[in-house]
Amino acid sequence: MSKCEATHCPCLQECPLQSALKCIGGKWKIPIICVLSAGEGIRYNELMKKVRGITNTMLASSLKELERDGLITRVQYNEMPIRVEYFITEKAKTLIPTLQSLAAWGMA
Repeated sequence: MSKCEATHCPCLQECPLQSALKCIGGKWKIPIICVLSAGEGIRYNELMKKVRGITNTMLASSLKELERDGLITRVQYNEMPIRVEYFITEKAKTLIPTLQSLAAWGMA
């Protein structure tokens, strides 16, 4: 069972908002999703440059969690040296309008 599954409110009702926040919460997941939302695959080192201030450990950890929760995909190409690219999934693309609304709210 993914950690992104439904959780329960204190009133023992499932809380979809808490479930969503488990998937995208934290300091780095939303910036990673925003960078990947450009649509093209991006390699690890390029992602590291675009998400300013993130450590190697936090990037690796956040990518694993986002992949586990179905928000990004990791594609490894059988080349030498090995090339890996990350892509946003359709599931995460449905989140972009909500993030844009939150950004507009933050600016206001």
